[in-house]
Amino acid sequence: MTTAPYALPAKLETDIERARAYWHGLIRGQASDMPYWDDVKLSSLPDLADRLMLIEVFDKPERFRFDIVGKEIAGKYGKDFTGSFADEIEPHAPLDFFRAQASATVEGRAPTYQHHGHVARLLLPMWGDGRISMLLGAFVWL
Repeated sequence: MTTAPYALPAKLETDIERARAYWHGLIRGQASDMPYWDDVKLSSLPDLADRLMLIEVFDKPERFRFDIVGKEIAGKYGKDFTGSFADEIEPHAPLDFFRAQASATVEGRAPTYQHHGHVARLLLPMWGDGRISMLLGAFVWL
């Protein structure tokens, strides 16, 4: 049993697993443990696009900006927050504990999973500019 925060469960929801498998398939060779963000094409997962997001990671200070937000995510949140920083919006469903999870994803350099209420969320780190510079987020409503 792991004590890592936001650890992945033994079995992921089908659509979240599809996003994780897509992310894993983008890893270049054995020298890397995560893909480069510029290899991601959300159009490769058209039936999941409304439940996906791309989040830009800033450091010093650590901040997260929502660059692409799927329509279903924005609808569940109550408005489109594309272009906003995570610390500029209210932390309510489906973004409960988002900043903590995003920070754990960057610090742990590995995928993280959050299940809260009726939503499950997977955040996947991606490399760019010599650091983790983007996260791919996948959501599913339970």
